[in-house]
Amino acid sequence: MAEQNSHYYVPAQSPWPIVGAIGFFLVAVGAGNLVAQLSQTGEAGWGRFILLVGFIILLVMMFGWFKDQISESRAGLHNAQLGVSYRQGMSWFIFSEVMFFAAFFGALFYARMISVPWLGGASNNAMTAEVLWPSFEAIWPLTTTPGGTTTQAMGYWGLPLINTIILLTSSITIHFAHTGLEANKRKQLTLMLGLTILLGMSFLVLQVEEYIHAYQDLGLKLDSGVYGNTFFLLTGFHGMHVTLGTLFLIVIFFRVLAGHFSPDNHFAFQSASWYWHFVDVVWLCLFVFVYII
Repeated sequence: MAEQNSHYYVPAQSPWPIVGAIGFFLVAVGAGNLVAQLSQTGEAGWGRFILLVGFIILLVMMFGWFKDQISESRAGLHNAQLGVSYRQGMSWFIFSEVMFFAAFFGALFYARMISVPWLGGASNNAMTAEVLWPSFEAIWPLTTTPGGTTTQAMGYWGLPLINTIILLTSSITIHFAHTGLEANKRKQLTLMLGLTILLGMSFLVLQVEEYIHAYQDLGLKLDSGVYGNTFFLLTGFHGMHVTLGTLFLIVIFFRVLAGHFSPDNHFAFQSASWYWHFVDVVWLCLFVFVYII
């Protein structure tokens, strides 16, 4: 590896930000059309193809941007001052993700603690509740929609509990991978990091199984009232973050196999570890507030 650059490195112009913006735009358009078509006709429509193209563009952007960053780092263009900037940037990024999920948890809190009691006649709203939804019962999970459709709630036992154990275990394995890197124990690092990736993939497979169970056996769908909305919104976005985190760890894993990182210089690994712990904490909150309470 080349010696560290003594000056603050300013990278050249990159095409990856605009490529990523295009990818995210196509994902938003495709996902919006897909959800609309499924709810109206029961068929996927053209939105699935736009969604797929968007995801492919995002994958190309991620690996292209990672490649450029890795090349710059291995060429010795980065220095300690730039490392501080990277740490600040990653910290603010995770904070923005915390606020992202806080908004969704806020929507869940509003629906459960304010809207449901209000519709049930709380706070002197008995007359309004009688007009809006006469047969309404102020209970949660709200498994009956105004149209009369009834679904079943997703319990915390079974797949959700197994997935919780999987993610908690993955936090332990990524921690031991980190300690192995700091102690320059490459075998421990490789083994624990690889196990973390397998656990992340297992979580995603079981979440797909959970969604199939929800749709086919419980009748719990995205259009199943506010309970279905919040359930799939929170768990779906979390699943997307687990997917991104797993891809992040896979890139780090191949870098480890290539001999990258040292006990004193491994922020890319550290940032992946931070992100994975964040994903685990969000799931614990989901498990408590969405599945148990």
